[in-house]
Amino acid sequence: MPAGVNSFQRLRPCQNLRVLSVLLITFPFFALVACGFIATWRGVLPLAAIPGLNAFVLYFALPCMLYRFGAQTPIAQLLDVNVTVVYLLCGLLMVGTTVMLTRRRMGWNDAAFGALVAAFPNTGFMGVPMLVALLGAQSAGPVIVTMAIDMILTTSLCIGLSRLDLAGGLWPALRNAFKGMLANPMPWSIALGGMASAMGWVLPGPVDQTVAMLAAAASPVALFTIGAVLARSQRNSHERVAARDYVPIALAKLVVHPLLVFAVGKAAMALGLPLSQSALVVLVLLAALPSASNVSLLTERYGAHSGRVARIILVSTSLAFLTFSAAVALMV
Repeated sequence: MPAGVNSFQRLRPCQNLRVLSVLLITFPFFALVACGFIATWRGVLPLAAIPGLNAFVLYFALPCMLYRFGAQTPIAQLLDVNVTVVYLLCGLLMVGTTVMLTRRRMGWNDAAFGALVAAFPNTGFMGVPMLVALLGAQSAGPVIVTMAIDMILTTSLCIGLSRLDLAGGLWPALRNAFKGMLANPMPWSIALGGMASAMGWVLPGPVDQTVAMLAAAASPVALFTIGAVLARSQRNSHERVAARDYVPIALAKLVVHPLLVFAVGKAAMALGLPLSQSALVVLVLLAALPSASNVSLLTERYGAHSGRVARIILVSTSLAFLTFSAAVALMV
């Protein structure tokens, strides 16, 4: 008994130092989100400036970052079928379960977009810079795979489900979703980066330096923009929303989703699927990220309850500082 107590006492300071080191790494990322929120809430950043920040991140900085990661990642990692199978299965389970539990109370439209924020992590604006900082550039491959799944498959599925209440509205909605994906530069930057990796292309020196500078700006501006978008959604939302309509979804995103990915990944490995432990760690941490902030824009476009979705994103982002840090401490 005394030996056990002494062992525990020796282990406890190490655990405390580990948790502290993780918090020190994740703190700057969430601090930048808080800065954007406070600046917008206090009026320092005008609401009219937010679309400009969004445009810079979406059309310049993030595509350059994704291109560089794609070009520097072996093509085999970008086409990892094992990562695709595990992550897609978990996404479908999250969407299906959330819709099943909420559809009767709020209809297909709100249930579908609630399912989307439960299954779609903020990979682009938060996950790419944070996971690369935590795990290194080798994490970029699985991250890019999951981004493609969420932007193309999960989003299209939820938009399709959201139209089931409307007679004849499914196919037009899917066509609009497809057009939106074609206009989104991030999938194209991923594809170009993958082609560069496969073909061994290298950008000319001055062009590469320009792309590198824009990529370096992606992380801080994207995180600041998340906070600004969250503050704007709160200032513009005057609808009352019951806590039961958004808190469980936020908790499902932060807790159920990563646990599901961990369980499915471990089961797949036990059944012989050649999924590496490092890839599983990346997938679990991606699932532990808060809900994607761009879902609020889709919610407004398709007439769902934007106030509810905004609160899910806000609560999940606020709590993620603790829950995501805990996931990192357990997995890394």
